[in-house]
Amino acid sequence: MTKPLAQLPYSQKALLYFRGAQENFRALEQYVDQVATATEVIIAALKVDRKILFCGNGGSAADSQHLAAELMGRYLRDRRPLSALSLTVDTSALTAIANDYGYDEVFARQLRGIGRKGDVLVGLSTSGNSANVIKAFNAAKEIGIRTIGFTGKSGGQLAGLSDVSIAVPSVKTNEIQEMHIAIGHLICGLVEDAIC
Repeated sequence: MTKPLAQLPYSQKALLYFRGAQENFRALEQYVDQVATATEVIIAALKVDRKILFCGNGGSAADSQHLAAELMGRYLRDRRPLSALSLTVDTSALTAIANDYGYDEVFARQLRGIGRKGDVLVGLSTSGNSANVIKAFNAAKEIGIRTIGFTGKSGGQLAGLSDVSIAVPSVKTNEIQEMHIAIGHLICGLVEDAIC
């Protein structure tokens, strides 16, 4: 008789978790073309002095900030800073826009203020249905900003709005975020190799 998951020892639970993560990361092999295209879009923008902008909510906000910092600071080696920022970091702007225009506008309004044609917007949403990320992608289309969407398996509405859609093969938030940060790190490394 097999023990229910809740009754397993922590070491066994850890083993099962790691095996699940291994399966997820093996499945990412089917996304190499999307990763390559996203990398090319970012490199092309940076080569003509455009910005890479990131947005997301909750854990995806943290990942947005993380990836922007990898480009602005350094990923694996010293090199010139690359123009990147996350639309999730200015709490005064976020709270003012949310108060005056609604939370759905917090990224779109910032994008309209600082985004320029030729920039790139990377939106992270595990569901693909975050209203504020979707509004930002709509604003990006109006401005002429290329879009890269990181989502979960379904892709949600964001998949259809993305110039490049990377809908990773999971419906679990934690697994999606683990894959998003791995793909983001990979892209940062590829960009760093190409630009510097």
